[in-house]
Amino acid sequence: MKPIACLIFWLPFLIFGQNPAYEKDSISEKRLIIVGDTISNNSIGLNEIFILPKLKLTTSDSRRRYLILQRKTIKVYPYAKLAAERLKLLNDRMSLLKSKQSKKKYARMIQKFVEDEFAEKLKRNTVTEGQILIKLIHRQTGDTAFDLIKSLRSGWRAYWYNNFAKLFKMSLKTPFDPKESEEDYLIEDILQRQFQNGQLDYQKSHQEFDLYKLSKKWKPLNN
Repeated sequence: MKPIACLIFWLPFLIFGQNPAYEKDSISEKRLIIVGDTISNNSIGLNEIFILPKLKLTTSDSRRRYLILQRKTIKVYPYAKLAAERLKLLNDRMSLLKSKQSKKKYARMIQKFVEDEFAEKLKRNTVTEGQILIKLIHRQTGDTAFDLIKSLRSGWRAYWYNNFAKLFKMSLKTPFDPKESEEDYLIEDILQRQFQNGQLDYQKSHQEFDLYKLSKKWKPLNN
């Protein structure tokens, strides 16, 4: 497992009703009267709430599969989120650097930071978790792990890493596509529910997905 642990380790940084009553004061600002108290109507803010579709898993096998996938997704999502953050930071800073030498030096600094902070945790990931991580990196950045390695390192390095990953039945070219992949649909369902309950920190993905539309496509799964 040591070789695959090293591959997984490199991924994150090789690489984004009724009308209320109003009254006016001397400065003509609308105010809302609630149970005898008067407050500025402009100061009321409500958090946006999303009602997610109900996922019905009627068999013990489907429930077991979902729970295992949930555990693995929760575990690796923070690393995909980190990859997106570091990639954005890297691109922002790189645009300000002029020489190739300074760009390489800064890239190594980012790499060292991630290595020191997350190396041991990443090495504990399994092959299955590694493949989920590859998908989530694409979800967050819009680029596959293969394309990120190709652009940040070299095409030869991306080719070599991908061939190495194939030994473990993985592919760095695998995209995240919940419209075509049932597993990806379940991962998206897991993420949106975990964002809502506060288990995971939300980060805007490269492409937002409508869980209601996806649930209609994968309706047979819920029956």
